[in-house]
Amino acid sequence: MKQIIAPLKPYLRWFILGGSLFFLLKTFKDRFAEVTTIKVSSQGWWLLVAALIITLVAHIWSGYVWTWILAVFRQSFNRWWGIKIYLITNIAKYLPGNIWHFYGRISAVSKAGGSLGEATLSVLLEPLLMAAAALLIGLVSSLMGWVHTSFSIQVWSLQILALTTVLIGIHPRILQPILQRLSRSKAQLTEGNQVHLHTYPLLPLIGEIGFVLLRGVGFILTVFALYSFTPQQIPSLMSAFSFAWLLGLIVPGAPGGIGVFEATAIAILADSPISQGVILAAVACFRLISILAEAIAAGLAWLLPQLNN
Repeated sequence: MKQIIAPLKPYLRWFILGGSLFFLLKTFKDRFAEVTTIKVSSQGWWLLVAALIITLVAHIWSGYVWTWILAVFRQSFNRWWGIKIYLITNIAKYLPGNIWHFYGRISAVSKAGGSLGEATLSVLLEPLLMAAAALLIGLVSSLMGWVHTSFSIQVWSLQILALTTVLIGIHPRILQPILQRLSRSKAQLTEGNQVHLHTYPLLPLIGEIGFVLLRGVGFILTVFALYSFTPQQIPSLMSAFSFAWLLGLIVPGAPGGIGVFEATAIAILADSPISQGVILAAVACFRLISILAEAIAAGLAWLLPQLNN
């Protein structure tokens, strides 16, 4: 089976990207007339500015959380130095390969005197915690009835099982073997210099939950700039964002989750009272806001004076 799947792996990313773009283009073609009628009011522009600011804060916060992850692996660096490195390298995720932001952080920590193995594990743990945070928000929203699901013992049992699996899955005894296996392939660690996750990464997990929530608020403000919805719709939008952002993070596609996030958000909100044209315009605006926020963050970090680690 592996011999059959292995040759197909290089094409899987392009297949997913092509399918996502085809779905987006078809939706745009079908909703073109509706999209052209959308007007952004003066209040809407201020909401878009607010979405940009909150998204910018989210990325800065994510850099701060990364310094917590380094601390979990007993790597002590200046917090502002860590945030600066994180923000400068973050924009590199849009380069082909979707790994260069990781490489930049590993290289920076190693050059600053940190352990290569622990730096590698820190960049591996970060997306795992982000995925866990997004899944937690989505599942909790679903359990509380914020996302429409048919009420049944089977559905609720599966949701509770998934939620429990996430919380147990990041325990050091379970996560450690996974991280070690991944780190060997990336950093070629030997048995003598393996590093260990000594404590449950609760604080970084809470930090990543805050990051996903901030990103979700930015998305909600973007939608609100184009369409006035009721407060009762906010939880469902947050949950839909969490699941879409999660798939954009873990599904191999274009760098930065471009295409996958947009297609998933449109599909999840297909039955929403908000029209597909508004959702299409909102996800496009949110993507532009996200890239602009990351570029601004990288620029501000680059302008900061040289900091001692």
